[in-house]
Amino acid sequence: MKKISIVILATLALISCSDNSSNADGYGNFEATEITVSSEANGKIEFLQLEEGDVLGPKIQVGLIDTLQLYFSKELLLANKSTIASKSANVLSQKSILEAQLKTAKAERSRIHAMYAENAATKRQVDEIDGRVSVIEKQIQSVYTQNAPILSELKSIDVQIERINDQIQKSKITNPIHGTVLTKYAEPGEITAFGKPLYKIADVSEMTLRVFVSETQLPQLKIGQQVAVKIDSSEEMKTYDGSISWIASQAEFTPKIIQTKEERINLVYAVKVKVKNDGSLKIGMPAEMWLK
Repeated sequence: MKKISIVILATLALISCSDNSSNADGYGNFEATEITVSSEANGKIEFLQLEEGDVLGPKIQVGLIDTLQLYFSKELLLANKSTIASKSANVLSQKSILEAQLKTAKAERSRIHAMYAENAATKRQVDEIDGRVSVIEKQIQSVYTQNAPILSELKSIDVQIERINDQIQKSKITNPIHGTVLTKYAEPGEITAFGKPLYKIADVSEMTLRVFVSETQLPQLKIGQQVAVKIDSSEEMKTYDGSISWIASQAEFTPKIIQTKEERINLVYAVKVKVKNDGSLKIGMPAEMWLK
C-alpha cells in the first residue's frame, strides 16, 4: 500500500510539472494605434474616396469639403487688394516726381553755395535754395506717411488671403499615415463640421500584443528580447516571432478579462510585444506569449 501511494504521488508530481510547462508566460490581446481622422472644415463633403478595408498611403488626398464660398471670399479680397495697390502706386508716383525735383534742387544748391563762397551770390539766394531743398525733403517724407496706412491695409489683406488659403487646404481631406481603414463614419453629400469624425485608420502591418506578467517573471524579461507569440488555429496553435518593446514600470491589478476572480487580487506588469502581421492578426484578438 505504501509503494502504491508513492507511485501515485510521483505520477501527480509529473502531471503537475507537465501542466506548468504547458502554460504560456503571458496572456493578452492584440492592439494597434488607431487614428480618427476628423474634419477641419465646415460644409458639404464633395467626395470621400475610401472604403473600410482599403489600404491607404500617407499624405494622399482622399476627400474634399466644399470650398466654393472660400473661393468667392478670396476673389473679393484680391479685387480689394488691386484697388488699394493702385492707390499706393499713385502716391509713390508723386514720390518719384519729388525725388527728381530734389535732385535738381540739390545740384542748384551746390552751385549757389560755391558762388556765395566767391561773393558771386547773395545770402538771400543761399537761404532760398536751402529752403527749397528742405521743403521738397519734407514733401517726400509726407508721401511716405501717406503710403504707410495703404501698405498696412495691403498687409492686412494678404493675411486674410493666407487665412483663406489655409482654410482651403484644410478642406482637403488628407490621409495622415500608411494604414488600413477600420471604420468609415461619413459619406459624400453629407454636411460635416469641424472636429466631426470621418474615418478611422490604423497601421496593422505590425501589431502590438499587450500581455500581463507577474512580478516573479520580470527578471526573465528585457526590452528587445525575442519571444514566441501563439494564437488559436483550427488544428494547432499558430506561432509568430515577437520582440518585447516595452515593460511597465508600475504594477497594476490583473484585468478582469485575463484572470479569474481569485487571481485578480494579484499585481501584474503590462508588457508590449511587437509582432509582424501576415494578415491573420486582428485588433482585439487574444494571444499567448511564450518565452524562448
